[in-house]
Amino acid sequence: MAGIFEVFVDGESFFRFRLKSPDGVVIAVSTPFEDKPAVVAGIAAARECAGMGLVTDLCPAAGAREPAGMARPMAIPRNAGPQACDEPRKASDGFRTRAKELRRAATAPRWTGAA
Repeated sequence: MAGIFEVFVDGESFFRFRLKSPDGVVIAVSTPFEDKPAVVAGIAAARECAGMGLVTDLCPAAGAREPAGMARPMAIPRNAGPQACDEPRKASDGFRTRAKELRRAATAPRWTGAA
């Protein structure tokens, strides 16, 4: 099951939307919008970007604090290639071509003919 977008009015009388997972956990909350059409456009933009969104690693080189009782992960060697943390990962042309095909398939009519 997919996530659920909820439109609501915040304490400052602005419109916002939140994305909830199927089990009811809030995943994201939007910035404030002036009116409902703007919120709908924001939801459409979030839907369009979320499926093919790239991930950018903004973690410091030193890493995050480790929680108590957790085993420490293995270190990635510096010569491990593009999957190493310090090197940005480059998308290959094949990935971009496949992404375009998926976008075209998603925007194509889902069915044809009369019901």
